[in-house]
Amino acid sequence: MFDEVATRYDLTNTLMSLGQDRGWRRATTAAVAAGSGDKVLDVAAGTAVSTVPFSACGAFAVASDFSVGMLTAGAGRDVPKVAADALALPFADASFDAVTISFGLRNVTDVDAALAEFARVTRPGGRLVICEFSRPVWEWFDRAYSEYLLRPLPWIADQVSSNPDAYRYLAESIRAWPGQRALADRIGAAGWTQVAWRNLTFGIVALHRATRS
Repeated sequence: MFDEVATRYDLTNTLMSLGQDRGWRRATTAAVAAGSGDKVLDVAAGTAVSTVPFSACGAFAVASDFSVGMLTAGAGRDVPKVAADALALPFADASFDAVTISFGLRNVTDVDAALAEFARVTRPGGRLVICEFSRPVWEWFDRAYSEYLLRPLPWIADQVSSNPDAYRYLAESIRAWPGQRALADRIGAAGWTQVAWRNLTFGIVALHRATRS
């Protein structure tokens, strides 16, 4: 599915988020707080658009994704790319100072196993940052957002995406995803400490941050 949407993936995301995706990436980069010489693993990195900012900070940033088509679509972005399963990352224990994943955790077949795998490849004291769709904080806004997922979002996908059905899956996966507190509890259960989050765009997206014990 992701191979089929790769060529227009970044454009479609920008249009469907009404340009908010750029701000979400900036917030994620700031939360990771990568410094010169840090090793950062960007899981489910897609076309590596989310990975490049870490490299620009002086970090050694690796883009990993299950979809070879997505990585190929980002071939022009000058960061290392690795085709990898989030449930079985091809890296040694404690290899990275930080692991991050943006809008990809919903797509793994075992979320809890993925969170534990992220902990395995992160050094003690290292950090995890997850940027993912979540639950709007205001009821009226939640209703309006749900309406957007059901009607305008599929229409936009029909106009610009190479695989509109993939974005119908997107809407369904967002609606089925747990809220902020529930995800924080699962992160903690996977061995991470100091779990916290902050809402972006009124809770449409949440940034979860945690530390490897």
